[in-house]
Amino acid sequence: MNPIVLIPSRLAATRLPNKPLADIHGRAMILHVLDRGREAGIGPVAVAAGDQAIVDAVRADGGIAVLTDPSLPRGSDRVQAALAVLDPQGQHDIIVNLQGDLPTIPPDYLRTVLAPLSDPAIDIATLVAPITTDEERNAPSVVKAACAFDGGRAVSPALYFSRAAIPWGDGPLWHHIGIYAFRRAALARFVSLPESPLERRESLEQLRALEAGMRIACARVEIAPFGVDTAADLERAKIALA
Repeated sequence: MNPIVLIPSRLAATRLPNKPLADIHGRAMILHVLDRGREAGIGPVAVAAGDQAIVDAVRADGGIAVLTDPSLPRGSDRVQAALAVLDPQGQHDIIVNLQGDLPTIPPDYLRTVLAPLSDPAIDIATLVAPITTDEERNAPSVVKAACAFDGGRAVSPALYFSRAAIPWGDGPLWHHIGIYAFRRAALARFVSLPESPLERRESLEQLRALEAGMRIACARVEIAPFGVDTAADLERAKIALA
């Protein structure tokens, strides 16, 4: 494998305006995410930015950033656009899509997400962590993955994703973490597909891949990192990164 880590980022957040540039101990949040990507040590790291201000912040810190069309609808589209600029020769066969609002993600998670791709039949890899509270179980903002790790398996096929608590019955529930490792051809196919019915219904783009017959597999980690979406999340990140 020859991965590249791309971090899609734009300023259009409503709950926390200018979120990628939010200050955490004197540095923009997007730079902390860039740090986590570099610390993983799996390949080059760059930001796929939807705004010039993000590009400027990253480059001023010595990082790599590509300005992409601000009208692109989703992070995966932004990642594909940046990839075409950064690697037109196709040297990188694995693309890790790291969300730009995860400044506290453990760097080893970026290594773990590659594990499912040791199976050549898997198109896309992602991460899950155990759900531990009723609040987490019932929150629509927490995406659940229908997968199983019986027998101590480290990797499981993803059968479905939902904002509802699935699957029904006794047993663990799994919190989906929004980081993906795509095979290059899988990413190109994924962004070319139209929005699917279940994707619209659940507002979850990974369902587009499943509906198209693409195979997603999950690797397990122990704790789900929190995304920064609100001012309260930002204060929590400051404490975690102190």
